[in-house]
Amino acid sequence: MDAQKTVLIVEDEKNIVDILRFNLQREGYATLEAYDGADGLEKARTGNPDLILLDVMLPKMIGFDVCKTLRAEGNHVPVIILTAREEEADKVLGLEIGADDYITKPFSMRELIARVGANIRRTAMSAAAAAVSAESAMPVAGDLSINTDSHQVYCAGQSVDLTQREYELLTFLASHPNKVYSRVVLMEQVWNYGYIGDDVRTVDVTVRRLREKIETDPAKPIYILTRRGVGYYFAI
Repeated sequence: MDAQKTVLIVEDEKNIVDILRFNLQREGYATLEAYDGADGLEKARTGNPDLILLDVMLPKMIGFDVCKTLRAEGNHVPVIILTAREEEADKVLGLEIGADDYITKPFSMRELIARVGANIRRTAMSAAAAAVSAESAMPVAGDLSINTDSHQVYCAGQSVDLTQREYELLTFLASHPNKVYSRVVLMEQVWNYGYIGDDVRTVDVTVRRLREKIETDPAKPIYILTRRGVGYYFAI
């Protein structure tokens, strides 16, 4: 890493914090630790971390509320939700409130480190070119344009605030116009984690959130369309 990045670990089980801290520091990251949600929220505000590993079940304030509060305050630091539960509803809720990713306990440390690195790199690339104006964006369709250097999306010249995953899904579909992709293929191509089973619901949630941001009428989308029983495509 060119400059040391900081990961905030918000987890109430000390043994898990110790393992995460050891492995992250071994990979060159600095770490901050919090053992309850309230302290985690405070450290997220004051410590300026580059990424947060956020447990769901925490004392004082659950992880979902921590994430929701940060997003409401305009803080878009990447958040990876850690959950011990397999319920699809937990994963969907995490994405609904603005988390960038989730990983279910018990997790592979190698996988977790890979996800941390991927999310930090994407965010750093976006921030490095954030000053590029809408004039540099390439029209995609209608009033929608994308600047792939700055990772900025514009509708009618106005910047649209997307999560990194929403941006990646949009650019992938837009770069293959009118081609229909199944949820499983999108998970492989955009998420790159090889999710299977119920996890494909993640695609539906991300598409819906994306439509709410780029479509004039999300109920009648003109950009990202559904081919019933098959998948999604970007229409031009």
